Amino acid sequence: MKLKDKKKNLISKIQELKSVVIAFSGGVDSTFLLAISYEILGEAVIAVTADSPLHSQQELSSAVGIAKDIGVAHIIIRSRELALPEFVQNNPNRCYLCKKALFSELLDIAAEKKKSHVVDGANLDDLDDFRPGMQATRELGIVSPLMEASLRKADIRALAKEMNLPTWNKPSNACLASRIPYGDSLSLKRLQMVADAEAVLLEMGLDRCRVRHHGDVARIEVTDQGMQRLWIADNRRTVVERLRKIGFIHVALDLEGYIRGSMNRGLT
Repeated sequence: MKLKDKKKNLISKIQELKSVVIAFSGGVDSTFLLAISYEILGEAVIAVTADSPLHSQQELSSAVGIAKDIGVAHIIIRSRELALPEFVQNNPNRCYLCKKALFSELLDIAAEKKKSHVVDGANLDDLDDFRPGMQATRELGIVSPLMEASLRKADIRALAKEMNLPTWNKPSNACLASRIPYGDSLSLKRLQMVADAEAVLLEMGLDRCRVRHHGDVARIEVTDQGMQRLWIADNRRTVVERLRKIGFIHVALDLEGYIRGSMNRGLT
């Protein structure tokens, strides 16, 4: 199917929804969905963003700015994932537990604000990865218009670029819990260590990066270009020094580089 046909299909699906609460992270997918939904439905759209330790404060600030630029009504809620004992255990179903709690709250907001549906930015590529959270959204009746319109990430980036959205080429960014191996309990301290360590790399211009938390070891995943930059002695020393101040004892560079969802390899 051609991209223009996918877009027509998406517009039709959004029109059918009448009014929506959109789970808005400020990433590529949810920003595009929010912008095009606002164009079609106007004030019948509300964006909701979670202020959560699972995401950096920079991401929250970015989402606030984007929603303001679009002009949409924007609600920020304080999520409480770390208050869920089963979530803190960090088993492979953690995403299910997180999404169940978050979208249940969004459904309450939709009922209070008299909006017909809660929608998310899931796209067709999400079916290719381990996404237990999608089971929760299905159970709750959350609508995924981008997926229903057969849009993939590349399609969304192309359409977002056409709309001059600032996030069209923004790197994907999963929640910070994805940096911690399954079975290692989640804590505010560990999540903050990851956020602070990745902020160091972002300051150096390494926008496609992950810092995986393995106890005392920070395992850095970057692109080939990022590896070349980190191999410069001064840069290497800076990263090691700053990550040790954050609390890591050892700092390692993964020779395989940045791999989406690499922590899922241990799952069968």
